Amino acid sequence: MEPAFSSLWYWIILGITALVFAALGFLFGKLRRVPVPDPLDQINFLDIENAQLKADLETCKKRLSGTKPPKEMPMGSPVMVNVLGTQPAPTVSGNPRIKAIFGRDYAPGDLKIVEGIGPKIEALFHQQGILDWQTLSECSVDRCQEILDSGGKHYRIHDPASWPMQAKMAHGGHWQQLWDWQERHRAGKY
Repeated sequence: MEPAFSSLWYWIILGITALVFAALGFLFGKLRRVPVPDPLDQINFLDIENAQLKADLETCKKRLSGTKPPKEMPMGSPVMVNVLGTQPAPTVSGNPRIKAIFGRDYAPGDLKIVEGIGPKIEALFHQQGILDWQTLSECSVDRCQEILDSGGKHYRIHDPASWPMQAKMAHGGHWQQLWDWQERHRAGKY
């Protein structure tokens, strides 16, 4: 009878072990569950990326054809230049969602929400009439590069290719998508 008794214990221990591992697998699965993103947010994000890619494609086609793309407004135009030479007064956005995602609050005139724009570049854009996210989102990449070039050789090293797209996300209130995009494209800059 001893061989049957020992094989019974073998099956009992094996069953208990299987139950323990099944329970642990279930618990780890619950803890690691990733929230499912809202499909409408994903569609909006893809629409923004699609618009940026179309704009980039048009810019490339114009460069390859040898014609210069039309400027949105001439450099130094009286409409574009801030006559007082001062920074625009930032409006308080008071959006708690921005602060929760970015760790600080951004006003619509604060172009520094865009990855790659710091205080000096922001001042350069403000001097050229790009005062808020909406205006920057409507600006072409070529126009952004012209503004950078007008600041001197130190500004020419920056790549404004994604700035209108990021500004469009900010203007549209797509904070999480903007944060996610910036995290994917930070390229080791911290």
